[in-house]
Amino acid sequence: MLTVNRTRPAGPAGRITRVETLMLGTSWRDFGYVRVHTDEGLSGIGEITHPYRVREVCALTEALAQRHLIGADPFDIEELWLRVYQGDFLRGGDMGGVALSGLDQAMYDLMGKALGVPAYRLTGGACRDEVRVYANGWYTGEREPETFAAKAKETVAKGFTALKFDPFGPGLHELERAELRRSVDLVAAVREAIGPDVDLFIEGHARFAMPTAARLVRELEPFDIGWFEEPMPWTHIERYAELRQRAAFPISGGEHFHNRYEYKPLFATNAVDIIQPDLSMAGGFTEVRKLAAIADTHGMLVAPHNSNSPLCTTVSVHATLGIPNFKILETFDGLLEDYVFDALKGTLPITDGHIGLPTAPGLGVELVDEVFEEHPPSHRFWNMFADGWEKRNRT
Repeated sequence: MLTVNRTRPAGPAGRITRVETLMLGTSWRDFGYVRVHTDEGLSGIGEITHPYRVREVCALTEALAQRHLIGADPFDIEELWLRVYQGDFLRGGDMGGVALSGLDQAMYDLMGKALGVPAYRLTGGACRDEVRVYANGWYTGEREPETFAAKAKETVAKGFTALKFDPFGPGLHELERAELRRSVDLVAAVREAIGPDVDLFIEGHARFAMPTAARLVRELEPFDIGWFEEPMPWTHIERYAELRQRAAFPISGGEHFHNRYEYKPLFATNAVDIIQPDLSMAGGFTEVRKLAAIADTHGMLVAPHNSNSPLCTTVSVHATLGIPNFKILETFDGLLEDYVFDALKGTLPITDGHIGLPTAPGLGVELVDEVFEEHPPSHRFWNMFADGWEKRNRT
């Protein structure tokens, strides 16, 4: 099973002949993509964005494809997923998880195009008519209550009914008293600005030791937050269930895990109320559907992480339409330059905080090479534990 099977007749997409990768530079981060071609003249795409190692993931993706996908039938998705994961001894991890996720997305794009149906028809169909999304990345600017409050109001005025932000600056392990008060004041200002009817989620970026996380659980309680995300590093996963018992609101997390095997301790310890797998990190459509099903057996909801490009937003919509225990989807689309949408022709638009049913075959998105050529990657870096990171100015 871990070698290409050429004895079975190929499906309507044909067999894979070539795989290429592309990178797009933006002021925030570089985005990565894979494009898979078949001998039936079809091409399918997927997102392989890594926050800091896009160039390395592109090289790995091309190598994985040469070893395991050339000559394969895209419809043999379970076999292809296993072949790449087991055959290459990936054993999880961020780069392998991103590469495998993007390749998996491209297979569903190819299958949808070959059958003439949107990808979501192949991933459980639709449990809902639209997908609710929340805005992230809206709070670029000075870390002051007035600034964050004004930006929150602007974002809600665009139709969003839910926002998320990290108020904690460069905090790590602990917060000095002044920084703790400042962080709580930011949450208070945003909650007052948006009123009681907008969901507010707080991001922890896996920053804090248990004593600080427990203190923050108490401090955040008055602000009716929808969840506190990754308050502690996952090296402290055994403390998450204890923190959940102290919290008057849900605890969420899971973006750092790349498959069901990495998720095992999270499920085993009932670490969170809401899991947050990323469609471009956690194994693509094939694996995230399995994670959602396991979460359902634990009474957990699914709110996918998505700090990627509008392609991953579109992919995530296709995936979440068929997840019964789906809650809400993250988007950074409002942070991006217009040319990003020109480079990704056909991504799904956000209207009043929701994204509607896709209609085009496959993912419905094509990569426009000319725009990629005009905006090459910069390979710069921004440090989330440095002062002023929330401005997202890279070096």
